Amino acid sequence: MITLQIIESAIAIALFFFFKWIIDRNIDRIANKHTTTVSRTKIVKKVIHATLISILFIILISIFGVNKSELALFVGSVLTVIGIALFAQWSILSNITSGVIIFFNHYVKLEDTLVIMDKEYEIEGKIVDIGLFFVILETKEKEQISIPNSVFLHKM
Repeated sequence: MITLQIIESAIAIALFFFFKWIIDRNIDRIANKHTTTVSRTKIVKKVIHATLISILFIILISIFGVNKSELALFVGSVLTVIGIALFAQWSILSNITSGVIIFFNHYVKLEDTLVIMDKEYEIEGKIVDIGLFFVILETKEKEQISIPNSVFLHKM
């Protein structure tokens, strides 16, 4: 019985490293294609690695005999607490999600010049940095303006 658990754990850990390697290669390929900064790539990798580690942890717990109903109750409780905490700070979650979306699926890249149109004002500038929470624009007057990722995604 314990041998089977060790074999299953080794397979789960090997799969973790395999998926991590594939995901890292794809993120690096996308980062090179969009000429993103190294820090931005590291942040996206950290978010995805944290998700993979959480999944691995749940799999290892289930392999070593934690009752499935207790595990489901624990995971459900943790996700509920995290959900409530993130709902309270939903703008943070929105900016992180928008940052990942901008990284993978947006056509803008560093050094692009763009105009963000709003009802009250218009911002024109060159993209200097795209982080997990903010996009930094530099105007013609050399001012740096930080725009939350969620606003950047909605106002383009």
